[in-house]
Amino acid sequence: ARAAAAADAAIVVVGTTEHGECEGYDRTALTLGSTQDALVRAVAAGNPRTVAVVNSGGPVELPWRDAVGAVLLAWFPGQEGGGGLADVLFGHTEPGGRLPTTWPAVLADAPVTRTRPADGRLPYDEGLHIGHRGWLRHGRTPAYWFGHGLGYTAWAYEELTVPPQARAGDDLTVRVRVRNTGARAGREVVQVYLARPGSAVERPVRWFAGYTAVRAWPGETVTATVRVPARALRHWCVEERAWHTEEGRWRVLAGRSAGEVPLVADLEVRGPGTG
Repeated sequence: ARAAAAADAAIVVVGTTEHGECEGYDRTALTLGSTQDALVRAVAAGNPRTVAVVNSGGPVELPWRDAVGAVLLAWFPGQEGGGGLADVLFGHTEPGGRLPTTWPAVLADAPVTRTRPADGRLPYDEGLHIGHRGWLRHGRTPAYWFGHGLGYTAWAYEELTVPPQARAGDDLTVRVRVRNTGARAGREVVQVYLARPGSAVERPVRWFAGYTAVRAWPGETVTATVRVPARALRHWCVEERAWHTEEGRWRVLAGRSAGEVPLVADLEVRGPGTG
């Protein structure tokens, strides 16, 4: 802590090991352990300009995340990880990844925590509501949403454009105008989600449907073109044993993650035989 306090900035690396995270067995907790958590807290207390680098293959609890200046998820970067990490920390390369999972603040917050069969049975009561869809169904707020990730600039989501009508069975093209409001060039991953209010079948509150990445200079405005495949609107009809697309009003949402979708537009879906 004294060394951290005397430095311009501090970097502390924590993570999981083969003793807690391995392909050969299930994880029983998401904690990094009291020792590693205490280390991060001590360094951050000495210097608020602390970067916590997390080496992990999946979600972990980060109880000190609000006490540090930044959290950099490195996953398991391999033998070239040191060089890559240095490039990101010194600003030569922007951290451009986005989370493929939703991270709870604590394991108990997760919608699904029981994965061990009881009396030989494991009911999948969550149905379609897994991942970010489960969080939305229960109205819970995680530490980090699916799709979350920051870079070295900031972005404003300005406009979402969808066609007034779409034909069932066809892909959908969505355009999202964003503006780089920061001081340096950057890359943004623009994400599109779908919702179907009043659906005749069970659906998530909203679900991930497509994405694309764009780059822009400071102050520059760019338009992201996102293709939403037709299958993102389909549901399985058990009675007819076939995929169907509901006609009527749909909702298209765009933003930076499953929990941050500031742009919303309606879409009218017509049958395949209509104009």
